Amino acid sequence: MVVVLGPTGSGKTALSLALAERFRGEIVNCDSVAMYREFEIGTAKPAADERARAPHHLLDFVEPTGCITAGEYARQARRILEEMKLRRILPLVVGGTGLYLKALLEGLFPGPQRSEELRKRLRRKVDKKGPSYLHRLLVRLDPDAAGAIHPNDTAKLIRAVEVCLASRQRMTEMWKSGRDPLRGFRVLRLGLDPDRDALYGRLNQRAQRMFDSGLVEETQRLLGKYGEAARPLTSLGYKQAVQLLRGEIDRAAAIQAAQQAHRNYAKRQMTWFRREPDVTWLKGFGDEANIKEQAKRHIERIIDAEHG
Repeated sequence: MVVVLGPTGSGKTALSLALAERFRGEIVNCDSVAMYREFEIGTAKPAADERARAPHHLLDFVEPTGCITAGEYARQARRILEEMKLRRILPLVVGGTGLYLKALLEGLFPGPQRSEELRKRLRRKVDKKGPSYLHRLLVRLDPDAAGAIHPNDTAKLIRAVEVCLASRQRMTEMWKSGRDPLRGFRVLRLGLDPDRDALYGRLNQRAQRMFDSGLVEETQRLLGKYGEAARPLTSLGYKQAVQLLRGEIDRAAAIQAAQQAHRNYAKRQMTWFRREPDVTWLKGFGDEANIKEQAKRHIERIIDAEHG
């Protein structure tokens, strides 16, 4: 199994398509927002012509008002991987959602089930006091977990606080109780590590293109159809488009905020992926010819070794 990881905008889609065509592989999405239906422009999903080049799995399978946890993603992805193994197809797991990838490869700790009632109370606290309140609370409940989570990452903070309160023990202690790692695959992790300034330039252009391509109109349609119940409306780009539609910021400020949010997210992704074990890092973008050739050679060496 090949895992293509890296920050947003680094060219994971281009690289995975080239590898899928060369090795008769199929792509398993590991981007949490791309799993939701009807969210197109702001997710940078593979276009129709790109999807036609190789089979794709776990795209557009969650309702806009639904929820897909890391654990549920791991269960579905593992089922697909086992089916691909039976067909002797090379799986290419592609995406930048580090927690979902970790759940797939390493398994999750046996934490308590989600409590929507508790989560609603915590979200109300965030609305009143900001995400820093949750981070301060987590510092008291589990200092080690607080140190591993960004103070503005509301989703992870809510889950960490939820685990501590529901289980009445530290989440980091539960981590030590064991996981259920993926078995039966030799995993090659290919990480894209482009020049930071070049990446930030691409991300600025990507955010601008999203707004030029109708992100605000798409967001307005989704808001009208689902209201705030559509979870991805808080994700990159959509959040700034919602603020624009509400009159909280103007278009220029929305684009600038989206650009900054994409850059910040890319930085957090690289911090996360640097902790991934046994990553073969490729210094460049996935759409560059030399990077594609390097990746192909890494896979070919493993195939040759496996077959003597």
